[in-house]
Amino acid sequence: MKTLESLYSLFLKHRIVSTDSRNLKKDAIFFALRGDNFDGNQYVLQAIENGAVAAVSDRTEYKDHPQVWVVDDTLSALQQLALMHRKAMPVRVIGITGSNGKTTTKELVAAVLSKKYKVLHTTGNLNNHIGVPLTLLQLKPDTELAVIEMGANHQGEIAALSRLAMPDFGLITNIGKAHLEGFGSFTGVINAKSELYAYLDDHGGKVFVNTDNALLERLSHKMNRFTYGQNNKAEVYGELVSDDPFLTLVWEYQSRQAMIHTQITGQYNFENIMAAVAVGNFFEVETSEIVEAIENYLPANHRSQLIETDRNQLLMDAYNANPTSMEAALMNFSKRCGRRSMLILGDMLELGNESEAEHANILKLVIDLGFRNVVLVGPEFEKVYAGNDWIHVNKVEELISRYKDEAPTGYEILIKGSRGIRLEKLLPFL
Repeated sequence: MKTLESLYSLFLKHRIVSTDSRNLKKDAIFFALRGDNFDGNQYVLQAIENGAVAAVSDRTEYKDHPQVWVVDDTLSALQQLALMHRKAMPVRVIGITGSNGKTTTKELVAAVLSKKYKVLHTTGNLNNHIGVPLTLLQLKPDTELAVIEMGANHQGEIAALSRLAMPDFGLITNIGKAHLEGFGSFTGVINAKSELYAYLDDHGGKVFVNTDNALLERLSHKMNRFTYGQNNKAEVYGELVSDDPFLTLVWEYQSRQAMIHTQITGQYNFENIMAAVAVGNFFEVETSEIVEAIENYLPANHRSQLIETDRNQLLMDAYNANPTSMEAALMNFSKRCGRRSMLILGDMLELGNESEAEHANILKLVIDLGFRNVVLVGPEFEKVYAGNDWIHVNKVEELISRYKDEAPTGYEILIKGSRGIRLEKLLPFL
């Protein structure tokens, strides 16, 4: 009989799951998911022909096919299978969420913990209602710790992901003005992100808390927690020594102390590094191993990457943007850049009714910080762009056309914007 239990038994024999028939591995279980612009049910038979051991579909026309499990909701079946697997695996899970820095923090935490433990961590952007179950299904019997990133743009999503991942520990990097369109307001963001705290509080979990963050301090003050920060009341104390251009910091915990020379730029990353230091100390990773893991970490995917080209020095931070991260990037860049500085800023997306006001606030900050060479990309900035001597284009392709003929040279350039603006396309021309 084709039950979820029988599907799980089949999964345990092969341990391969796929939601993309184009990249199907032999003996995978194919889940025919639906999206706004696709329907995986169209590829069920093709997936089986290409070597899938089974397929999961919500179309009754496949109910008599020996290799197809027909369910009411394919996504729900994927999530239920993942939950079943999570419950069966003897693993401790650390859930990480936040408005900014969660991916960098997840990478750093995983790097540190991997020095001592067998660690599974979220790869790429698999941090949503599909990505989290796919990650959980990669758990193996010898996995000791899992670091699961949780993203959300609507109320209730972090709560749902927590019920799937069943974290024993949690870390919120920060709570800022991100996805206001989906959350409705900053209060909505606070409520949504703190759903991780609520789950852990209800299930006897522990949270790692940056005591420099007054909001997180307040939200967690009655919880079972382990603290870090520049506040000397924190259990793991840290101090920024230098940021020219990479961060150097010192930290101490009980009788342990060390200096770390990172390959990470941006003062806003100090708290992300300290989170990894704190988690490493809590799980008793050797001091030298904590230092080595963080010093060897190289930012990727256009997150705080310092790139030297033949023409310019680029601070590439265009994986994503919201008002909080944009302000932090501008403040950091203003402290470290010289006279030959330049900004290329793309729209901040998913801000809903707050978009015009938040873009205006960013331009006011740009003026207050004294930046003169400014390029704005996107229709949201156009609404509040007042002229000045700046450049504005609606699409990045317009800027590429301009730079093909006459690219800026000899500048320190901050490139910051939401992923949908595609500012990374500029890299070959700068």
